[in-house]
Amino acid sequence: MKRYAFAVSLVLLAGFALFAGGKSDKTTGGTAVFSVGTMGTYEPFSLVDPDGRVTGYDIEVLRLLETVDPDLRFEFHAASWDSLFPGLDSDRYQLIAQQIFRTPEREAKYVLTNQSYHQSTSQLIVKKGRTDIQDLENLRGKRIGTTVGDSFTRFLEEWNKANGDILTIVYYEEDITTVLQDIVNGRIDATLNDPAMARAKAVAQGLDVEPAGKRIEENSVFFVAKKDPAGTALRDKLDAALAKVHGDGRLSALSIQWLGADYSK
Repeated sequence: MKRYAFAVSLVLLAGFALFAGGKSDKTTGGTAVFSVGTMGTYEPFSLVDPDGRVTGYDIEVLRLLETVDPDLRFEFHAASWDSLFPGLDSDRYQLIAQQIFRTPEREAKYVLTNQSYHQSTSQLIVKKGRTDIQDLENLRGKRIGTTVGDSFTRFLEEWNKANGDILTIVYYEEDITTVLQDIVNGRIDATLNDPAMARAKAVAQGLDVEPAGKRIEENSVFFVAKKDPAGTALRDKLDAALAKVHGDGRLSALSIQWLGADYSK
């Protein structure tokens, strides 16, 4: 009986160690492999290259962190925006890498890294050559499109409420590519998003869009994990690794490589 109880205790201890270190069905040399959800359609931050490999600045930051901490190993899965957080909730993913801003709602339900890896800017995006839209006030009587549930949408809704609801907001379940295509085709007049994304989309997909006016807002970007012991442990490892690549300049170099300038601070 004592031998049986001891064996059961060992099994329970092993299960707890896996739970605390990361939830994954895959291992590499005894190291857990964390599944990462990302859109894969948000150049230059998240994209799928012609060979089917998931890459982009957000993804390459995590690959950089793999070189810092041998306990960090990732596999990447491209999915629609509206499936990322449900995938985290259901343990399909252990991490989201998708230009995520910090909000009270997200902090209440998830753990975000304390260390940021990018400073995102927001700017109006319009059809190339259009000059009548330079700020949100210029959108009175016009239509601005935005993706359901993202942080740019939250900003637009709050601004609109504080400014007499002058904006006509058109909501999209699809990713930003559809929004940009509708700008080109004249179905909507503008969107609010990161100008680096707009420039990359214009080049990669031949979309006649461009940033307009001044930058409206700046936000730090974080990785997001589930709010449980495994997620917290993963967050802590990410923070430690991010601190190292911030300090030695490797994150700055990666930002310059992918974005043309250092947006890592």
